[in-house]
Amino acid sequence: MDSTTEIIQETAESSVNEVQAEMSGFMQYLQNHIPDIISFGIRLGIALVIFLIGRFLIQVIRKSVRHSIERSNADTGVAQFTDSLLKFGLYVLLVVIVAGNLGIEMSSITALFAAAGVGISLALQGTLSNLAGGVQILFLKPFVVGDYIIEDTNKNEGTVKEIKVFYTKLSTIDNKTIVIPNGILTGNSLTNVTAKEERQLDLKVGISYQSDLKKAKQILEQIIWDNSNIIRDEEWKVFVDSLGESAVILGIRAWVRTEEYWPTRWEILESIKLRFDENNIEIPYNQLTVHLGKSD
Repeated sequence: MDSTTEIIQETAESSVNEVQAEMSGFMQYLQNHIPDIISFGIRLGIALVIFLIGRFLIQVIRKSVRHSIERSNADTGVAQFTDSLLKFGLYVLLVVIVAGNLGIEMSSITALFAAAGVGISLALQGTLSNLAGGVQILFLKPFVVGDYIIEDTNKNEGTVKEIKVFYTKLSTIDNKTIVIPNGILTGNSLTNVTAKEERQLDLKVGISYQSDLKKAKQILEQIIWDNSNIIRDEEWKVFVDSLGESAVILGIRAWVRTEEYWPTRWEILESIKLRFDENNIEIPYNQLTVHLGKSD
């Protein structure tokens, strides 16, 4: 028992001595590096202050630039794109300044950005194409904020609400938001519905072969004439467009103001149905007539 006790005591003393040695070494390390720790803490505090001041200055600069753009009567898309690009560039500059204040060498930062640029350019080719697309939209202006556009490839359509560096936001008729990368908008065809102040109203309606063709045309002409949204100075006409399998297709072409296109279209279609019903003019559905002959 005495030998076992002595072993335990020696082991405990050895452990205590090791702990004391480690604590002594740690305290000595702290004492040797206290100036460095204090210096780093000061730099960290200064870097935090620089970041907060820089963020405030960025907000002031962005606000000033926005006001300048508004005073120059530039369109909303230019203002949104410029603000987004300015924000990105200023924050990158702020990060570089903060990193330099923390003691990171500028050569290291430059090398880091160069290496990151290569990696990012390979990994984010789509993002870079979206950036290039945003620049094209800014300068070529295929559309501006407030235009109603249709992206022909995927058939996304809506009113342009925001034009950012990498994407454009559309608002649909039923108040949904569609986010489309700028690269898609510039890399594919699109239709700008509201680019012009006037828009052609092109309607087609079928009547049965048994209905009075001249009377149907007179009714359509009267409907067009009675509608106050139709632009009188522009040519309008009612015509036979084609002879279908089960209907005579009549066409209507007239001009309306772009913002009045859909209300006018809906109003005219409703009037056609009601007036045709009143005058016993049939709008046929697709049908197949089979004639059976008698055999000897």
